[in-house]
Amino acid sequence: MTTGQTVRLPSVDRILGDAACLALIAHHGRVQTLACARAVLAELRTAMLAGAACEEDASIAAIAAQMGERLQAQARSQLRAVFNLTGTVLHTNLGRALLPDAAVQAVVEALQWPMNLEFDLETGKRGDRDDLVEELLRELTGAEAATIVNNNAAAVLLMLNTLAQNKEVIVSRGELVEIGGAFRIPDVMTRAGAVLREVGSTNRTHLADYANGISEHTSLLMKVHCSNYAITGFTKSVELDELVPLAAKHAIPTAVDLGSGTLVDLAQYGLPHETTVRETIAAGADLVTFSGDKLLGGPQCGVIVGRADLIAKIKRNPLKRALRVGKLTLAALAPVLQLYRAPDLLAERLTTLRLLTRPTAAMRTQAETLLPLLQSALGLQYVVTAESMKSQIGSGALPVDQLPSFGLAIRSAPGSHLSNPLGVLEQRLRALPCPVIGRIGQDTLWLDLRCLEAAHETAFIAQLAELTA
Repeated sequence: MTTGQTVRLPSVDRILGDAACLALIAHHGRVQTLACARAVLAELRTAMLAGAACEEDASIAAIAAQMGERLQAQARSQLRAVFNLTGTVLHTNLGRALLPDAAVQAVVEALQWPMNLEFDLETGKRGDRDDLVEELLRELTGAEAATIVNNNAAAVLLMLNTLAQNKEVIVSRGELVEIGGAFRIPDVMTRAGAVLREVGSTNRTHLADYANGISEHTSLLMKVHCSNYAITGFTKSVELDELVPLAAKHAIPTAVDLGSGTLVDLAQYGLPHETTVRETIAAGADLVTFSGDKLLGGPQCGVIVGRADLIAKIKRNPLKRALRVGKLTLAALAPVLQLYRAPDLLAERLTTLRLLTRPTAAMRTQAETLLPLLQSALGLQYVVTAESMKSQIGSGALPVDQLPSFGLAIRSAPGSHLSNPLGVLEQRLRALPCPVIGRIGQDTLWLDLRCLEAAHETAFIAQLAELTA
């Protein structure tokens, strides 16, 4: 375009009549495409007035191409699949547990069909959605009854609001935990309308502390599993089998918040032992709350199991309706619970357990395969090595214990001219079509391969070329 030459922008009608735009209309609809055309034209008009436009930018083909990119970006979901190479298997920020195939297929079916969510197929009358999984939960936990809500915090809230509104709940001071997002047990109690009665000290609580705290206002003795921290040294806590007789003597229920409760003894799979829900019920707990999307390996939900009379009372609370789960959660939960009926096959079929028990040798072999491909993509500015590292279970489960793992360690090459090279690379990895999420520490970008299973390896390799500067 010569100086002083006037460039006329095409009309909206001409743009929408172009073959490329007709294809956009067929895919995105006329309303969105029209709005996009007007927005692009407005921006070009502003740029032209500022002297920044060129003839090529104003062609219908160029405008249609820009519209296509913009409409595609607008249609892209903000919730995206990522590669979790952080080394944290149950990563809260990345969605925690991955569902096994059986659960995925059940959710797909529930998305496409009406389901008997609250319809009793035998009687033809209204049913209870908890009935879809209650029998399984009773079998797997040894509890008399069960109910499901949308997460474990909701389970604790509902339990306390039902049994302890305007009454005292006794909790050891050392168990007043704070979970992710500054969400604290005392705050949950306040919102539930319960009155917190702290006993003992931060590091030591005795049975006498509970006994001395009991009054006519006490409605519940509660233990909270310290799933996201550990106190070591000069410590003392009261075990459940000690607390239950004291509670029974005063006719007060005992409740246990297990947090990331597990249904099997993890020690049989070579993992650290974690108290199971069945063990907690067998020890005499009247109510137990736990998450569905942590060690259990299912969808996000909160489970309350325990005495039938207490569960019935909880289910009558009007808050239960506000906190209940929908058909997708129940569709996913039931197949996961079914897997626990075949414990000998669990490590193979339950995704969470399969990742937690993944052999280090398999990850080492994978790292050796990926190393030259990643090094080639990154060039001479970085040095990639295959190294052993430590994974963690995550989401407040077994906070001290770590798992031997293997992966790729990336460091800035000696003499690199890049400013903040690891930060730049970490950002580039996050900008890939399927973002790669690692972690930076000790002047190294660590890519832990524990959660990169063989089925996803090809997709990971395919996008490495986009890292080439």
